[in-house]
Amino acid sequence: MQSKKRLRAVFIIFILLLGATIGKLFHAQIIKHEWLKERAQANWDREIPFGPVRGEIVDRHGKLIVGNELAPTLYFMPAQNPDPEGAAAKIAPIIKVDQKKLAKKMNKKDYMVKLAPEAKNISKAQADEISALKIPGLYTGVDFMRSYPNGELLSRLIGFTGYDGEGLAGIEYAYNEFLNGTGDKIRMYTDARGISLPHVDDDFKDGVEGSSVVLTIDSEIQKIVERELSQAMEKYDASQALAIVMNPKTGELFSLASAPSFDPANYQDANPDIYNRNLPVWMTFEPGSTFKIMTLAASLEENLIDLENETFNDPGYTMVGGARLRCWKREGHGHQTYLEVVENSCNPGFIEMGRRLGEEKLSAYIRDFGFGESTESGIAGEAKGILFAKDAFGPVEQATTAFGQGISVTPIQQVQAVAAAVNGGMLYKPYIVKEIIGPDGKASQSYVPEMKRRVISEETSAQVRKALESVVANGSGRNAYVDGIRVGGKTGTAQKVEDGKYKEGDYIVSFIGIAPANDPELVVYIAIDSPKNSVQFGGVIAAPIVGRIIDEIAPLAGISAQKGQIEKEYRWGDPITFEVPDLKGLTKDEVAKQQLTMRIEWHGDGKKINKQLPISGTEMNEEDVIHVYTD
Repeated sequence: MQSKKRLRAVFIIFILLLGATIGKLFHAQIIKHEWLKERAQANWDREIPFGPVRGEIVDRHGKLIVGNELAPTLYFMPAQNPDPEGAAAKIAPIIKVDQKKLAKKMNKKDYMVKLAPEAKNISKAQADEISALKIPGLYTGVDFMRSYPNGELLSRLIGFTGYDGEGLAGIEYAYNEFLNGTGDKIRMYTDARGISLPHVDDDFKDGVEGSSVVLTIDSEIQKIVERELSQAMEKYDASQALAIVMNPKTGELFSLASAPSFDPANYQDANPDIYNRNLPVWMTFEPGSTFKIMTLAASLEENLIDLENETFNDPGYTMVGGARLRCWKREGHGHQTYLEVVENSCNPGFIEMGRRLGEEKLSAYIRDFGFGESTESGIAGEAKGILFAKDAFGPVEQATTAFGQGISVTPIQQVQAVAAAVNGGMLYKPYIVKEIIGPDGKASQSYVPEMKRRVISEETSAQVRKALESVVANGSGRNAYVDGIRVGGKTGTAQKVEDGKYKEGDYIVSFIGIAPANDPELVVYIAIDSPKNSVQFGGVIAAPIVGRIIDEIAPLAGISAQKGQIEKEYRWGDPITFEVPDLKGLTKDEVAKQQLTMRIEWHGDGKKINKQLPISGTEMNEEDVIHVYTD
């Protein structure tokens, strides 16, 4: 009887243990199956990463500026290949690297070795050739590298990415958090020795593409502007040059250019001073006479001058605080209206305007126009410029500031200020990014015009526009005149400063133009640093460049011929111009047969011309040179 009870107890215990075991198995195999599977796979998991798809950079019309192209990278699992030296011997000739260095890397004891930099970002053709060898343990990961369909276009604005795909300069750096993506991954499952597990299928882990950045830039306008800068660099043997094109009614930047440029795909070959300096926002210098627009606008706003009914006598200099401040015209301009003071860019006339304004009002207007602080454009590397401190702003400093000397400003500050002077008096923040487009194709962030403040009245702005149009028709900006388009503008010639002293014979010449002058849609600014081979005046060098740019980009900006243009009269000494012929594809003998009267300078020793500067159709002066380049 006792034995039966013991047997029954053992049986019950057995049943309970069996039930517990079945329950545990059920819990592990059914309820906790996925969790346990993931934990196990994490121990077996070996990932081959795919490079992240970085967002594109496009212009305002959606035209590609920076994209991506396939660039595979090789990975090697030493445990799956007993002969790494033999594998290296097959791979090295294809990717053109040192076989011994590659073999050393492939002999590492890691479970997986990324063969970088030797086999990072190889071509698809190389990857296909290597794949056909079927080398055990060798895997191809998908990587991407930046592609530039327009070559060097916008290089100093867009910047570049580094070895790891992170933005290092320009737009790539400033908007890196939006452009960055996370890459896909192939998940392979192996044992501790790196041998594939036959009973577990490989897995795929999806990444997230980066967002695209839509710029306010118009790439067609940018091409025209960069071409003109390239021609100017060649013609005047300049050290550098810059340009800005902006919509004065919104602050949208249509073009931002610096020369010389560089190849962003091979930025390592460029001088860091080039790719680290976006000249329109980084460079600071004395503005020269383009700054006189601010003095003019402030004087008109305060009703201190009458452009047409008040005269000023310029003997060639004026005395301020015991200092003799000269006009650029040594003998002076004599008696003239204040409109002629503006047309002639007469320094003593602007000194008088500054005197009437007084220290406090002149300083206040300068700061109201945005000088002395960042424009907050969102462009990396923007400088603030330098103004006189209040305790150092004496009578002489007040006088020189009135005509643009002794202070330091950035080109983008000048464009922002002139835009406010001509658009009705409203100071708009310049901006370069229009919107951020997410991977789903929808805008995750948009940027709109932002007005900071009103600086002058519409009535004053209208007088400024009228004066600037007169400068181009009758004054120092005559070389910017464009038939059919009402262009206004102001010249600038600034002597460069080094170690606190002005450099003899070294200037930055500039011109800032508006079009149409009666209702501006464009502000165009050009500055050429240290030009040679010519008289160093903004009206001689920079004005015609601005005129050509406005003439060519006007249709792209929706500007057509206007009525009411001030007629330009020919004056003795005005340059004789002609249209550049198309010489591309011609040989030297064929060019000679055309008996052209202009000077032609040949570069290269090929048979046919494959490039010319200026390009055909450009208007150039009789004494200018056409540079032709053979293949």
